[in-house]
Amino acid sequence: MTYELVTDNDRLAALLERLAGRDRYAVDTEFHRERTYFPQVAVLQFADVDGVVLVDALAVDLRPLADLLNGPGTAVMHAARQDLEVMERVCGTVPSHLVDTQLLAGFLGYTTPSLSNLLERELGVELPKADRLTDWMKRPLGEAQLTYAASDVTYLLELHDRLGARAEQRGRSQWVADACEEMRTELRGPRRPEEAWRRIKEVRHLKGSSLAVAQALAGWREMRAVDLDLTPRFVLSDLAVVSIAAAAPSTTDDFKGLRGVDARSIKPQVAEEILAVVAGAKGSRPTRPPSNNLPEMPAELRPAVPLVSAWVSQLSRDLELETSLLATRSDLEDLLRGTPGARLTEGWRAELVGEPIRRLVEGEATLAFDRSRGLVLEDRQQ
Repeated sequence: MTYELVTDNDRLAALLERLAGRDRYAVDTEFHRERTYFPQVAVLQFADVDGVVLVDALAVDLRPLADLLNGPGTAVMHAARQDLEVMERVCGTVPSHLVDTQLLAGFLGYTTPSLSNLLERELGVELPKADRLTDWMKRPLGEAQLTYAASDVTYLLELHDRLGARAEQRGRSQWVADACEEMRTELRGPRRPEEAWRRIKEVRHLKGSSLAVAQALAGWREMRAVDLDLTPRFVLSDLAVVSIAAAAPSTTDDFKGLRGVDARSIKPQVAEEILAVVAGAKGSRPTRPPSNNLPEMPAELRPAVPLVSAWVSQLSRDLELETSLLATRSDLEDLLRGTPGARLTEGWRAELVGEPIRRLVEGEATLAFDRSRGLVLEDRQQ
């Protein structure tokens, strides 16, 4: 496998100029985030008709990448969500035009396929095995690492050609474009501190003031993690958040014996911050995140959720379409409760799912079971 390795800003500038003249280019990233809040990019991979180029992200200034991403060319990527976060982090923007081959494959019946699986099935290509423990931040990079990185983009444009042609034949090109645009424009960046407690499973067992303390402490941990660029659990473990919330300590001596808390490793300033958070929340009622003014689900429509979910699953099989691309359970609930701007009220999803469900709940249609076809939505006989 042939590739060029870029390790200086002049050669990066030449690469970006070359890619700026392309209608499309393949791109991928290698990064770490095991101990950091934000992804730490190590390598960027590009491919166009002239070949594959690897960029050592630790040796160059990546800010000029923004000009390429903001240009008219289409970035072809696979499972791009985290790569988009990387790009926004290093140069402040994401591609203005994006095709994700994993999403594209989902519109042809695949279920979130890996790149290796997709290439093997579509092109008969077997990628080199990845070492999930490889250290992309260590220099120099080894030949096996570089070959693996290059393989991630070598066949992407060919794969895009093959899958894109099939999507066009089936009249799904606009569906793909809409889904890729939804991914491209998703909100990224730090999570909302007031929502941080929801990701701690053990918090569900807390009530009253203890829950209020856990919510406040999880929010403090999230903000400190952002400031220090650390994974939140390296600021304070989940178990420590729950233990402190349940015990509500008022002095540093009270940390001793709490599960998940190593009192000796907590710096005095941090300990005082934790105690201040506990004191401020102790005795308070737990807060609930704002509901975004979502309308309540009408009681008479609640039984319809599992029913229409089953029908959507049937429909996705009939269409050879990944179910989550068609409609998630959240999408169905938003539609039934009348949430403004619900995803199933717009575009192709409205035609395939939204309107049939509206007719069903309005009594204009009915669901029937056919032994050969499964669930069938039919007009109600008058």
